Amino acid sequence: MIKVYSTQTCPYCIMAKDYLKNLGQSFEEVDVSVDEKGREELVEKSHQMGVPVVDINGTIIVGFNRAEIDKALGK
Repeated sequence: MIKVYSTQTCPYCIMAKDYLKNLGQSFEEVDVSVDEKGREELVEKSHQMGVPVVDINGTIIVGFNRAEIDKALGK
């Protein structure tokens, strides 16, 4: 399962989501600018407030990092 913590105005969030879409990966998007519970999850998992944060089966990737996303997906 993939979860992307993001905001609507973050360019790196958009890039991360587009990258996952281009790989054919489905994911749950959590907009932390409006979702208080999602914001709490984000801090609990990553220990920071920055976005994007990508959770791929429990592997937490802070920021848009293609190499780490590929690694977590086993590519």
